[in-house]
Amino acid sequence: MRINNAGHYEYCRWADKSQRTQTPHIRSVSPQEFFQQHMTPIRQQMLAGEQPAGCGECTVMEQHNKVSGRQKQLLKVGVRLEQFEKTLASSPWVDTFVADDFDQLPQDWQIDLGNYCNSACVFCDPHSSSRLATEWKQIGFIQDLPPANWTDDPTLVEKFVETLTQSSHIQYLHFIGGETVITPAFKIILRALIQAGLNRTATIGFTTNLTVWDSQVIDLLTQFHGVNLGMSVESFEIVNDYVRWPSKLPAVLEHLDRWQELAGQQGWLLQLRTTPTLLTIGSLLTVYDYAWTRKISVESCNFLTEPTFMRPSVLPPRYRSAIIDAMQTWLDQHAVLGDTVLNIRDPSVSQLQNHQDLQSYVNYLTNMPDESNRLPDLVEFLKRLELSRGNSILTYLPQYEELFRTAGY
Repeated sequence: MRINNAGHYEYCRWADKSQRTQTPHIRSVSPQEFFQQHMTPIRQQMLAGEQPAGCGECTVMEQHNKVSGRQKQLLKVGVRLEQFEKTLASSPWVDTFVADDFDQLPQDWQIDLGNYCNSACVFCDPHSSSRLATEWKQIGFIQDLPPANWTDDPTLVEKFVETLTQSSHIQYLHFIGGETVITPAFKIILRALIQAGLNRTATIGFTTNLTVWDSQVIDLLTQFHGVNLGMSVESFEIVNDYVRWPSKLPAVLEHLDRWQELAGQQGWLLQLRTTPTLLTIGSLLTVYDYAWTRKISVESCNFLTEPTFMRPSVLPPRYRSAIIDAMQTWLDQHAVLGDTVLNIRDPSVSQLQNHQDLQSYVNYLTNMPDESNRLPDLVEFLKRLELSRGNSILTYLPQYEELFRTAGY
């Protein structure tokens, strides 16, 4: 289950953005009530073989042979699509699935803490970045700031923590922001979990933008049973500075080394987190190269859907072909065989995970329809943003000058 930055519940961490304000708020409905009662229609849809409205992103991932969110979650309960009936019958959760009286509490959470963030990534939105929200309001992209973060209300945080501490068998808690490390509620919740003794059994996941370090957060994390650390980077070329503005690649690399050293000492699981866009898909191989040499997995959680004009599919076919060829060459040079649906939390299969994930981008770029008609919208967006930031995309991607000039840059 998921609670988003504004405090609305979501029945899945991968649910489409269109579902994010249509569900109850933690202020009016408890997490237990939402999970046990409000999600009943969703479960009934699934039992009837119907696809809930918010499941489109996983469908697209599976079309391009990318391990989808639902496949990842199924693995956690021992169920596989290609052997569904057999593995469902053998799942340790089968009695819960068929029980008439559903009284479970969530065992796996994604907790969006709010939009506290010191970065303003070009593909992000004000609901996930306070810095971006301020900038967008100043330049007229939005009229009003997003709703307040639910974690700014101590009463709501206490209400949520109470649910967590009642979930004695809770398995995994993944925190995102904003920038998790600078969000005050992150420390509050971690301390409460430690006080309740859940740090001895629960695994904490979180994602950082590689620009900050907080020793107090580190001290808390080292007390947990396990930690899955996601480190966000889009490219190891200078375009990363433009896309993840105002970060600077040398500082990102310094923080990256520091987190890796700590993770090695603590036995944490590491992942590089990417959000490939039209602007970075051409240098995505630099991320896979880095990950391959260090045996770290790359997880791009889905194919970008919003903003629509920044999807990799907006790149015209003649630009895609060179990228596809380079990716295919890399895949041929790094050939590895194995299962088609992986437990991405298993570091022993990181190489296979990376191979399969990159292959999904080859499939995507090859098969997705041409959306280059959206290029003028992209150019108009970047031009207005650059007036605020005093930079130019042509400094970072001179190879796309003809493309952007033709679209009105």
